[in-house]
This record gives sequence, structure tokens and C-alpha cells, in this order.
Amino acid sequence: MVVGAGRGPLIRCSLNASNRSKVPIKLYAVEKNESALIILRNLVRDPFFADVTIIDSDMRDWHPPEKADILVSELLGSFSDNELSPECLDGAQRLLKSDGLSVPSEYTSYVAPISSRKLYNNVVTQGQQNPDEVAAHMGYVVRLHGVNVLDKVQPCFTFTHPKHDQVIDNSRHVALEFSAGIDTVLHGFAGYFDAKLYRDVHISIHPDTHSKDMFSWFPMFFPVREPVQLRKGDKIVLDFWRVIDDTKVWYEWALTKPAPQPIHNSRGVTYWIGLFS
Repeated sequence: MVVGAGRGPLIRCSLNASNRSKVPIKLYAVEKNESALIILRNLVRDPFFADVTIIDSDMRDWHPPEKADILVSELLGSFSDNELSPECLDGAQRLLKSDGLSVPSEYTSYVAPISSRKLYNNVVTQGQQNPDEVAAHMGYVVRLHGVNVLDKVQPCFTFTHPKHDQVIDNSRHVALEFSAGIDTVLHGFAGYFDAKLYRDVHISIHPDTHSKDMFSWFPMFFPVREPVQLRKGDKIVLDFWRVIDDTKVWYEWALTKPAPQPIHNSRGVTYWIGLFS
């Protein structure tokens, strides 16, 4: 079962895997986007897709005639969970057999402090155009150029699927401590992800494990409100939250050392992802 089938690449990959392994499959492709559904309905006219059934529904609402052995999805964002993959897959896991597999089965976001005057100046420019200075309270998907990563990348939030907890809570908080490797200026934090698809098969934009020739995702940039002058060896402490209410999910972040700053994006007033879009 492919959930969030989009325009069909995972459908094609699933069928190719079936042909290579000589294991026949029945495939349900669940999609709610009307534009994508038009493409999918044209796609299945090809005999190659004869075993595919298109389902026009939100994966969280659909009631299948049978449960799946494998649940395949591609709902990841540049910070792993920033496109609501946990919430969507938690809602869809009832489509899966009790011993079924989820692909991906686990994903982790990562963070590192960075120095980049160019990125920060771009944020400042946006802030000057907005009197509420909302630009400093947002995360940005960026292609990092001319960036100094000041310490080793550290794990932030991890999610696994399927979950078997009676109560599922996808809110998170972590406090991360880094050390400045050089005299420099802190402008914010870079965000990455690594996803385990199955066993030892991963896709990643983590700098140390970046998947070869993969350009589908760029890192994220979470700015600090004011740049911070650092000396080599200075401790950098970041608190990072993933917060959820009845309608949305958002991130909050705060630098607590060496120079404390207010919480960015408090209560999700600027930057958030709607649960029911």
C-alpha cells in the first residue's frame, strides 16, 4: 500500500521491485490531491499498472477492504518530520497488519550550529520588510553555500513506524550542547535528516552520510535573532521543541548559551504546519 502516492513514482518502484523479486502484489495507492489523482488515473490505464487500485481519500480516513503487509510512503521534509510524516503515518498505521512493515521505518532530524553571514543577511532583509520581524522566527529550506559548521552534527528528534504505544505523543524537546571549533560568529543552526527505509537501507542529507546523487531535499536553516560572537571552545546550548495542539504542529527554538535569547516562534505564531490542510 502506497500512502501519499503523489504522481506515482513509489507505485512504479513498488511494481518494479515486485517484478525483480518475482513476488506478485496487489497495490492500493492512496492520494487526496485532486491534481495528482488525475495523473494517477491516467497512469493506471497502462497494463503495467493493472494490479494498482487508486483510492481518492486522506490516508487517515480511508477504511480498506484488507490490511497491508507493507506501507510505503514519502512524506519526509528537510528536517524529517516537518511535513507531518509522524502524524500522517500514525493515522495510517491502522491500514497495516499487526506484523506489517513501514517504509520508512525510522527517521531522525539533526542539528548543527553554523556561521553564515549571507544566510543571516537574507533573513534580516526579509525582517526589514515586516515590522513584526517574523523572518527570524521561521525555518528555511536552503542550499548551504559558504557556511561554517561549528561543531559535529547532533541528533534532534527520532520517530519510528509503526508505533505500538497506546498513547502516541509526537511532541518533543531536546537540549543540545555544542562547542565552537574556532573564533567566529553564530548565525543560526542547520537542520538535516537521516531515514532508515528498511534494515540497513537509508536515505540521508546528513553531511557525513549524504546519499549519493540525491538532491530531492536541501537542509534547513533556523536563525538566531541576534548573531553571537564566539571564542574557540565556547559552549553553545540550544533548546529545541516540537509542539502540537489540536490544529497545528510547530517548532520553537532558543539559544541558552553563551548568550541567552528569547524563544523563537513561541506558540507557533509565525511558522507552523496545519494538521488538516
